[in-house]
Amino acid sequence: MTQTLRVAVRKFGPFETAIAKQFANFVATTGADAALEAVAMDLNPLHQAVIGDQGLATGDWDIAFMATDWLAEAQAGGLLEDLSPQMARAPIADFPAAWSPSLTTMQRFAGGFWGIPYHDGPECLIYRRDLLEAAGIAVPTTWDEFHAAARALHRSEQQQYGTVLALFPDGHNSFYDFCIHIWSRGGEPFDAAGRPAFTSPQARAALDFLRGLAADTGAIAPGARDLDSVQSGLLFAEGKVALMANWFGFAAYADTAAESRVKGLVDVAPLPAGPGGRSVSLNVFWVLTIGAGSRNKALAWDFLRHCATAPMDKLTTTEGAIGVRRSTWADPEVNALVPYYHRLDWLHEHAREMPLTPKLADISHIVDAMLTAAVTTDIATADLLAAAQARTEAVL
Repeated sequence: MTQTLRVAVRKFGPFETAIAKQFANFVATTGADAALEAVAMDLNPLHQAVIGDQGLATGDWDIAFMATDWLAEAQAGGLLEDLSPQMARAPIADFPAAWSPSLTTMQRFAGGFWGIPYHDGPECLIYRRDLLEAAGIAVPTTWDEFHAAARALHRSEQQQYGTVLALFPDGHNSFYDFCIHIWSRGGEPFDAAGRPAFTSPQARAALDFLRGLAADTGAIAPGARDLDSVQSGLLFAEGKVALMANWFGFAAYADTAAESRVKGLVDVAPLPAGPGGRSVSLNVFWVLTIGAGSRNKALAWDFLRHCATAPMDKLTTTEGAIGVRRSTWADPEVNALVPYYHRLDWLHEHAREMPLTPKLADISHIVDAMLTAAVTTDIATADLLAAAQARTEAVL
């Protein structure tokens, strides 16, 4: 009898095509009598389907794409299958040696292992090399230089925008940008115990910078409040953005996607630093998880093992997402297509991580609301931060 694997997928073209091709290869290679039902969802609907509605516990989903930020919440809710026994039964041959440690440790907590790395790509500076060179602008190394470069390259009448912000309140880029700006100014968004530290001088400078940039119509693409990370990445691939702070994967997508208008014109660099700080990246990545309520756990694990092989990881990359194995990062063919791919190792060495807490999604939405208020009202920065601090402390 044919077994059907139901997979909840983060809505993104490369994820959708890669998982379908990987499953077809899995069936062809193993002869498994299996079918795939993949359902693509945006971030908030995906979180609701697999965690909010407990779809991973009820058996609605055998496998789910999950951001590492969500793992603690899902594990605390009893939604995830511990992959350690599966790994012992049918191990991945070269795991974890073939991966960067930063991709194999965040999922290991509470006595279990909760997700296999699938898509990577820390945040970095992504820019149009041709536009900067033509204008005689050096690659920005500070946030003030970043803002100045965006203003210099902004041509709204030509639909060429200096930069873009992804401020859609989905608990994703707004939250991450806020934390990165604090780190890059020498501050910490959370203390050693995981409590919020949103009222520091570095946090005030971070929020002031983001709300100032969002309000600068001479530097930024319109509609930031309606753009998520994927849409902002697609805008860059359309040739409408000169430079942005975004996930490495969107640089690779812009250099490989058939519909991209900027192939061969893209480059990446470390994120800019703020006063008193240094360049910092962020390590958040996508894993494949198995639902605690799945009735096809052995089959699901066998498919996850297949996705983790070197050829399938490379396929993730050639479809336009970002593979997670070091062999993919160093692959000559991959680097011929995307000549900066090998820099992923460097980016991981300089990446920070979010605190491990089941409340992280709640915190991210509090910060989202703060950013929305920052770009839509004239409430003082200090008041916005104090309110977000109080709300977060109440949640914790």
